[in-house]
Amino acid sequence: MIGPVEEMLARVAKADGAAHLTLIDPDSQSSAEAGRMAEAAAIGGTDAIMVGGSVGAAGRALEDTVGAIKEGSGLPVVLFPSGVSGLCSNADAVFFMSLLNSRSASYLIENQALGAPLVRRYRIEPIPMAYVVVEPGGTVGWVGDAKLIPRDKPEIAAAYALAGKYFGMRFVYLEAGSGAREPVPAKMVAAVKRAIADPLLIVGGGIRSGEAARERVDAGADIIVTGTGVERSQDVAAFVRDITTAIKGSR
Repeated sequence: MIGPVEEMLARVAKADGAAHLTLIDPDSQSSAEAGRMAEAAAIGGTDAIMVGGSVGAAGRALEDTVGAIKEGSGLPVVLFPSGVSGLCSNADAVFFMSLLNSRSASYLIENQALGAPLVRRYRIEPIPMAYVVVEPGGTVGWVGDAKLIPRDKPEIAAAYALAGKYFGMRFVYLEAGSGAREPVPAKMVAAVKRAIADPLLIVGGGIRSGEAARERVDAGADIIVTGTGVERSQDVAAFVRDITTAIKGSR
């Protein structure tokens, strides 16, 4: 069953050319600062806020951050958990994902099995997603024990993404890693989108400009994620606006 947050993201991606998500790591700043960052991102035109990180991001700090973000931005909050500890009851949705190219059962199914009862208990919307990490991978690649997809092998990324589609996942996320020097290659984005067609394709990691975002959308990305660029920006609203202006209405 498709929930309201997933429906919104699909609608925006189809109507506007692409959607934009701002990723906020609860460990990178106080909850109050996260709320202000989310408010600025909303002014810049982001469509929803992702909350999570590769390490930490749990407990009361996570709940406080989600609460501050919802109050500050008025936008849906989607959890992006590194494990079962990254769940909380006051979020709107969660990317219920499997890191398909992980060599660890923990990131393929074990955390998901432990977290599923909590998702149901908290009544947050699960959004099924295939997560694929591309070189260089960053912290998530190391923590998730990923067999990184080589940047010059788009056909491998496409094969993993297609497997995710056949598993029934309605989103595919190509991730280069937070703070990556370069985003996922546009050629790889195009190959994956050709392979999967209908599932929404998210691309994140290393996207620091509207031009880079637009290139990925032109190649087939439905949703662009920016995180590190937002954290490092002196003007979050302007940074996000540069991205959203470039991708909205781009198709």
